[in-house]
Amino acid sequence: MTFVMRPAELDAAELEAKPLAPPNAEPLSGEIIVRGKVQFVNDDRTIISGVWESDPGTSRWEFLTRGEIVHILAGRMTVQRDGEEAVELTAGSAAYFPIGWTGVWTVVEPVRKLYVVYKPAA
Repeated sequence: MTFVMRPAELDAAELEAKPLAPPNAEPLSGEIIVRGKVQFVNDDRTIISGVWESDPGTSRWEFLTRGEIVHILAGRMTVQRDGEEAVELTAGSAAYFPIGWTGVWTVVEPVRKLYVVYKPAA
């Protein structure tokens, strides 16, 4: 089976809104509203993919037990791994956050991304 989704075309009303909170990330600039929809999960939950949006704000992320690959569909943000320079991500950018990545994300303009979270098999 081939799974196909069109994350850029997904209506925002189909996304679940909630405040960003641990264990995903720690908001650093007050409440940040995020919206998302999981669109694919494999049988052993080692791969999860979907669409995620975030309002502007700064948050701390720690990928200690999972990694993530993102493709930015809209908006602008910076990501800064601890001890490194910040990198800007804009529409069309892709980024890889390996297991062990820790740092800060700053959403400058509302962001929509396609994400793939991966975890080691248990």
